Amino acid sequence: MKPELSIVKIGGNIIEDLAALTQFAGLFAEHKGLKILVHGGGKLATEMAQRLGVASQLVGGRRITDAESLEVITMVYAGLVNKNIVAKLQAKECNAIGLSGADANTILAHKRPVKEIDFGFVGDVEGANAGAISALLQANFVPVFCAMTHDGNGQLLNTNADTIASEIAIALSGAYRTTLYYCFEKKGVLKNREDDNSVIPYIDMESYQQLLEKKIVADGMLPKLENCFHALQRDVDKVCIGNMSMLNPSSTLFTTITL
Repeated sequence: MKPELSIVKIGGNIIEDLAALTQFAGLFAEHKGLKILVHGGGKLATEMAQRLGVASQLVGGRRITDAESLEVITMVYAGLVNKNIVAKLQAKECNAIGLSGADANTILAHKRPVKEIDFGFVGDVEGANAGAISALLQANFVPVFCAMTHDGNGQLLNTNADTIASEIAIALSGAYRTTLYYCFEKKGVLKNREDDNSVIPYIDMESYQQLLEKKIVADGMLPKLENCFHALQRDVDKVCIGNMSMLNPSSTLFTTITL
């Protein structure tokens, strides 16, 4: 039987709140079995860019990553945020090791082609290096990936953290029973966006189409769920969406995505 592996992605609601990050570190450290953490950068890159006098460009909520912005993102994502998280986990006796996709050639990507918009140094993932990541897991390290990849030719790329988490889960699904957790500020996918307790416990492809037609699922939840189904269709065993409490074994209030 394949060993169990959890891939957990966290966002700005945890990263930007010291108390929340400390609480999460405790839950993640206690989570049983092999595990990997993936994080974004939240608003911290934008705040640092302002302090350094570097203009931030957003189109439709997506960052345009020019050369100057890439320098700031590298400092914040791969440096400040990543090492703060690693230090918090080490304080909980979780032997974390901070990584970008360039480290050990773990995540290869290519620069997003220019269509209507030139996003600059933004990466679309080609794949994750299952052998290198497995070697870290087998050496009892807990990999902590920031939202950065590389193209194999010396270029770092700003890359969506949800996608990185999904692609890591897919790459490792051949050797492990993989569960992908997307942690965000809500308790799960909500039937009523005004009611935080209206969590939909299970969503499959059929019910997903119904939720789309009724516009219950929309906006920022759409790409997240697309990543979920993309992973499940490529042999990831299970995907869960909710807040950090879903890492507690006794928790029942979160959304499980299935095919």
